[in-house]
Amino acid sequence: MRCFDRTLPVLAAASLLLAACSTAPESAPQSAPASSPTSAHPGAPLAIAPPPPAPAPQVSQRIAVTGSSIAPFHSYAPIAGVPNYSVMAPPLILMRSEDKFPDKAANGLVLVEEQPVSTFSSDVDTASYAYVRRQLNSGRVPHAGAVRVEEMVNYFPYGYARPAARTQPFAVTTEVMPSPWKAGNQLVHIAVRGFDMAPAERPAMNVVLLVDVSGSMAMQDRLPLLKQGFRLFAEGLRPQDRVAIVTYANGTAVALEPTTGQEKHKILAAIDALGAGGGTAGAEGLQRAYALAEQHFDAKAVNRIILATDGDFNIGIQDPRQLETFIAGKRKSGVYLSIFGVGSGNLNDALIQRLTQSGNGNAAYIDSLLEARKALQEELGSTMFPIANDVKMQVEFNPAQVAAYRLIGYETRMLNRQDFKDDKVDAGDMGAGHTVTAIYEITPAGAAGRLVDPLRYGEGKGTKAASQAKGDELCFVRVRYKLPGESSSRLVERPVLAKSAHATLESSPPDQRFAVAVAAFGQRLRGEQQVADYSHAEIAELANAARGADLDGYRAEFVKLVRMAESLSKAGAAGQP
Repeated sequence: MRCFDRTLPVLAAASLLLAACSTAPESAPQSAPASSPTSAHPGAPLAIAPPPPAPAPQVSQRIAVTGSSIAPFHSYAPIAGVPNYSVMAPPLILMRSEDKFPDKAANGLVLVEEQPVSTFSSDVDTASYAYVRRQLNSGRVPHAGAVRVEEMVNYFPYGYARPAARTQPFAVTTEVMPSPWKAGNQLVHIAVRGFDMAPAERPAMNVVLLVDVSGSMAMQDRLPLLKQGFRLFAEGLRPQDRVAIVTYANGTAVALEPTTGQEKHKILAAIDALGAGGGTAGAEGLQRAYALAEQHFDAKAVNRIILATDGDFNIGIQDPRQLETFIAGKRKSGVYLSIFGVGSGNLNDALIQRLTQSGNGNAAYIDSLLEARKALQEELGSTMFPIANDVKMQVEFNPAQVAAYRLIGYETRMLNRQDFKDDKVDAGDMGAGHTVTAIYEITPAGAAGRLVDPLRYGEGKGTKAASQAKGDELCFVRVRYKLPGESSSRLVERPVLAKSAHATLESSPPDQRFAVAVAAFGQRLRGEQQVADYSHAEIAELANAARGADLDGYRAEFVKLVRMAESLSKAGAAGQP
């Protein structure tokens, strides 16, 4: 058994979290014992009860050991109004983590004269936000690599303009506003919203649940939590839907042959029977799940594999490139792939990201039953029912108006300029009602002299002259996509005019201001210097003023997380070693 020699100060972390919540005007009441109901809205921060005093030698009694891993012990509390379900409370013992994340540096400033075009794949994943929330609720500052700013921004629902007709599945809206962290700079906010389907219009689902039942999944925040979430998913099945279950550990097994939603009792019994133990033959599990999905493929249905795992593949194919090649080859089969990550300590988020980006899929992180309910029940339409494949975005900046730009986030989604028109290049997918937000920080053309020294042999005068005819345009936005089942892409375009800019940030729409606050917080968590002088308090103030109706409480929860991060920062709390 591998042992770790360092822990974080639990009592100090718990005290900070309680202090952060108690000082927030809109915060929840003081935490109650673990047996009391938790916050009613999905994704709400969970109350942490101070641990009872105990001598130092007894701390080890609160640690669960499974296989070669050491993980926090978790307690459960019931969810108000949801019988027979409970929600996992955050761990009280904070351990050293071996979670793996993509190693990508933040996007830097790009000179328009040198590179006027920015191209990237859309991203509707939400895994990063849920993971960050869990770490902060546990009294830890998340690893910078765990913070993907675009996933944090896209976690929240926004009331962006809807498409006028289903013949064009997207509506694209833009706003220009002053940057709150850099005087003189502006932010270009690009919002894309897909049309939504009424429940009666949704096609049938042909789903294979591919469940990791290896030994590392035995802990309460993994397989037991997933089983509760899958029960919620099963309760929402319609008679025309079909579900199969494939499991993998040392080997693979079909725990449930394709079964219609009319036989919920059979599906629920199969879910309840799942247990964990053994190795992690993830590649073999993927192969078997795809074979089963293809065997029962329904051209009129949505065919999807949902992989639930902590991402640890240690038997069979382990090379991420080989796994990517296998999954990329399966895109043509019409079977989509979604991955739900769970657990903390050995989460292989880097692998999960690579696989979902190869498999026409999306990724989420399940840190509580409330998040499972959000992903598998409340957002079932957008998660399960695709309206467009290979969605790419490209922005061309006008050098007569913009000296430089910086795309905030999307580091793992960047594409080459020529990839935009190449229909063979894979990109992100969007489901019914999904929204995608992208934010650029731009430096006005008049500030170019502050950024770089002038060129000896000219300043790209030909490019500037060519841009004069479109002098009032800051940039030009293009969105390219394919309808499901089609191989040729379609195009949506719109200019962004300089005169459309808001004079003040406060005059911008609330949704856009809130997205900017989330983007600022993500950048701070990553340690990006651009927002070093923009404080947590200012971020919380901006977000709080833009909360709007906030019916589900997601935005109020965000403000509390910002204040938690501020408390941890002031106390000098350590992040992941």
